[in-house]
Amino acid sequence: MHVVTLNNGVSMPQLGFGVWQVEEEEAVPAVKKALEVGYRSIDTAAIYGNERGVGEAIKQSEVPREDLFITTKVWNADQGYENTLKAFDESLEKLGLDYVDLYLIHWPTPDYDDYVDTYKAMEKLYHDGRVKAIGVCNFDQDHLQRLLDECEVKPVLNQVECHPYLAQNDLKTFAREHGIYVEAWSPLMQGGEVLENDVIRSFANKHSKTPAQIIIRWHLQSDAIVIPKSVTPQRIEENFDVFDFELSPEEMNEIDLLDRNERKGPKPSEMNKR
Repeated sequence: MHVVTLNNGVSMPQLGFGVWQVEEEEAVPAVKKALEVGYRSIDTAAIYGNERGVGEAIKQSEVPREDLFITTKVWNADQGYENTLKAFDESLEKLGLDYVDLYLIHWPTPDYDDYVDTYKAMEKLYHDGRVKAIGVCNFDQDHLQRLLDECEVKPVLNQVECHPYLAQNDLKTFAREHGIYVEAWSPLMQGGEVLENDVIRSFANKHSKTPAQIIIRWHLQSDAIVIPKSVTPQRIEENFDVFDFELSPEEMNEIDLLDRNERKGPKPSEMNKR
């Protein structure tokens, strides 16, 4: 397992397991399988409705808590200082944990303009030792810059939609300049057409890997944190089996050239659903 060091000194596995769109009852076997395979980072969120399932899988596993890295997120409707503190308590109770390793703002929802107060509540949780690190999801550069200007604790990462058709190069450059990692959600474009791309498939044949494994390897070698999701045991295993090969600089460049700024999800500046 590759581990990265966040800007506050906390270590985080570079490859994690996401549970977006995983039903509560499916989360228990899926997370248990992921932990058996070797994943140690699990990414959930309040809005996913599966925090209890994730917590139950952790409870049933034999992996010591200190070896795990658990992420959850505050949903848009729960933003604001006091609401965030309450939402965190609820997430912690559902997970059955004493602390979480990473707490994130799910979306900036700029029309409501609560994200600075939300982040300041997260700073309190961080200073109180209830979270090991804090960060954000789906923040554009201007949203990040405002936190850097108005808040005390620098976000450790920004979790955004990222895949070969949406490489997020400008955002990655900005984040890198400020010591903030980019973490890729929808890293396989939700199983979309990028998996059928001729370049990706040719590299998969060359390395005797699946297209998904090629893309995950591209993320890792791009210095991004990546959280593929699956409930299929074979794919959970395959998505983890990416540490026994490397893409050449030329292959990395060819995948970089596939970028066409194509999203599956909403633009952060336009997502204000609560």
